[in-house]
Amino acid sequence: MPETPIAVTDATFAELVVCSPIPVLLNAWATWCRPCQKLVPVIDELAVELTNRVRVAKLDVDQNRATASQLKVGTVPTLMLFNNGREIDRMIGVQTKSEVAQRLERAIAA
Repeated sequence: MPETPIAVTDATFAELVVCSPIPVLLNAWATWCRPCQKLVPVIDELAVELTNRVRVAKLDVDQNRATASQLKVGTVPTLMLFNNGREIDRMIGVQTKSEVAQRLERAIAA
């Protein structure tokens, strides 16, 4: 498993997120979004710390409009947690690393 976030596209969403054997943290972001840039180090650190437990992925909403629309992403950044192909949690806006980690741990344990 990679230790950096995996880029998800319209073409790979089903394979990398829906069919993932482990939970997926998906970061919906945009290149022009300053709050999204603030979240990058948090997402990168979580990708390393959660290797083999959670797949950390990113979705550029401007490049992958079909998936962003399907997921009803209205604001970036939006963090979504998927388990067994279903969205089980959503966080909108910049989050602290500890907040994201706590919600991931709760979701994984449930």
